[in-house]
Amino acid sequence: MIRYLRYVLLALLAIVLLTVALANRAAVTLKALPGDLAGFAGVGWQIDLPLYAVIFASILAGVLIGFVWEWFREHKHRVVASTKSREVSKLERELAVMRDTKPGQQDDVLALLDQRKAG
Repeated sequence: MIRYLRYVLLALLAIVLLTVALANRAAVTLKALPGDLAGFAGVGWQIDLPLYAVIFASILAGVLIGFVWEWFREHKHRVVASTKSREVSKLERELAVMRDTKPGQQDDVLALLDQRKAG
């Protein structure tokens, strides 16, 4: 059921994107600098693209910037999780070593407690 719902939502998204693309087919000129500044700097780079390409590229750039921003923001959480994971595995190894020790190697207090439980 969820799979079909996902297919329906993807189809609706495709229809919406196709509609936006068809409605915005006119060419627009993208310039690197405003006209006066481009004349002063001697750089007059510009490109003609359909408006839908500019819209979709802007959305894609925004999503990518958001992903990168969030990745940097969560870096401290990943560091803490990694540190805690190493600490847990170290403690688990120590616990395994303690469980594998022979009864003769136990602490005197622990041996007394074991005797008291047995008796």
